[in-house]
Amino acid sequence: MRRVDYTGDGLVESDLAASPYLQARAWVDDAVAASHEREDVPEPTAISVATVDPTGTPDVRTVLMRFFDERGPGFVTNLDSAKSRHLQANPRIAAALTWPSLYRAVRFRGTAELIAREEVEAYFDSRPYGSRLSAWASDQSSPAADRGELERRWQEVLERFPDTGSDHDVPVPDFWGGWRVVCDEVEFWAGRRNRLHDRILFRRTGDGDLADPGSWERLRLQP
Repeated sequence: MRRVDYTGDGLVESDLAASPYLQARAWVDDAVAASHEREDVPEPTAISVATVDPTGTPDVRTVLMRFFDERGPGFVTNLDSAKSRHLQANPRIAAALTWPSLYRAVRFRGTAELIAREEVEAYFDSRPYGSRLSAWASDQSSPAADRGELERRWQEVLERFPDTGSDHDVPVPDFWGGWRVVCDEVEFWAGRRNRLHDRILFRRTGDGDLADPGSWERLRLQP
């Protein structure tokens, strides 16, 4: 059995930012910068998203965080996907950014809300051509007979929306959108030696956004 003693810098209250947004933003920026310099941070914005299905069973998957501002982290998806169906029935959600090689993680808990259509459209137009096509080609979370079915669907949308070099040559599907986590809690985990890790939790106490220090209480959790 392999054991690793974590040698991170930790996180102490004197170094903590005033709000959960500022602290999370700093760590995300650090991870993105590290991804350009080293190979052990390959997807710095990969975020695990947990929902609850109609039977009450948790379900988790990893997507890419495509939005992050004072309102919370967000991601894009097919609005008929399993995760979207779960959130339409029960909007409670948890998500986590984890950077094992940096000995850091951020956990978000709260309620999911749909991202405004204009924000989704602006993001969609910034995607590579192939990624825009895949939004049309994939009936996300539905069964496929085989790989050939996916390839046939891809060819159909390739012919339907030829590459003209324009950001608008592939329209945003009506069934495609995004979800944002409106947070009630944000926890920062920093790995330390001997498993005596740092865990600092911001818990909502007011109606402000993630950048409003007055809307959050802060407490340290035992590891």
